[in-house]
Amino acid sequence: MPYQKFDRERIVISMEIQNSVKAQVLADALPYIQKYTNKIVVVKYGGNAMIRDDLKQAVMSDIVLLSLVGIKVVLVHGGGPEINDMLKKIGKESKFLNGLRYTDKETAEIVQMVLAGKVNKGLVSLLQQHNGKALGLCGTDGGMLIAEKIKSEVDLGYVGQIKKIDVNPIVKALDDGYIPVVATVASSEDGETYNINADTAAAQIAAALNAENLILMTDIKGLLRNKDDESTLIPFVQVSEVPSLIRDGIISGGMIPKIECCVESVRRGVNRAFIIDGRIPHSILIEMFSNEGIGTMFQ
Repeated sequence: MPYQKFDRERIVISMEIQNSVKAQVLADALPYIQKYTNKIVVVKYGGNAMIRDDLKQAVMSDIVLLSLVGIKVVLVHGGGPEINDMLKKIGKESKFLNGLRYTDKETAEIVQMVLAGKVNKGLVSLLQQHNGKALGLCGTDGGMLIAEKIKSEVDLGYVGQIKKIDVNPIVKALDDGYIPVVATVASSEDGETYNINADTAAAQIAAALNAENLILMTDIKGLLRNKDDESTLIPFVQVSEVPSLIRDGIISGGMIPKIECCVESVRRGVNRAFIIDGRIPHSILIEMFSNEGIGTMFQ
């Protein structure tokens, strides 16, 4: 039948176009892969990308792909939704002050159980389902993160700040071919357990590792000139511009601590820091392996 012949020809042409596009994508990615081979990239994983299964699977496959092409990926994670769920189950309400969780002693124990246990080992399992080689770590392992009570105007309870970092456990895992998956719970020198903000921990770990990139996954496109208009994305910011952007109100609210983490990491030796939209599947690959990028880069 002539119509059947026409349909078959159209399918063949369509497949040829698709294959051509795929080939071009791979060719375009090659220089970026070469650029990042044997470099360290720290990814802070959080937001919707931790909740929606399709996004979670996309992030895991992205990280395994990066590892397989020779990029040393360190995955640092929070666990906000999982912590909140556990607190609800035991009838304990979450309390936040200035965007940071207030943590009493009981909550600190729950945070440690959820982050270092359920969330951490769940991510290791997911990476291995995608044929990755992952190793779960917690800030208390090998004295990796030594914390002290955070110094702030508001008492946040058992919320800590990092006093010392020993990245040897992470480096050893990377050298052995593993993807380190780091839960941001730490102990003080007197043995108290502290919850560490995952953005802050990721930035300081990236700096201590002299990482090439720090990537913070969020639920927004990046830094917006008008927070209500996603078309006003600012794709590139010099860290020296940040104070004036804060004064002008362009950086405000919960974006201030995130961007301060990016600034700190760059000033301490990380080549570039990115805030990207974790709601977009494969956003890590788009940011790292294309000219366009997908969020805001700080340098």
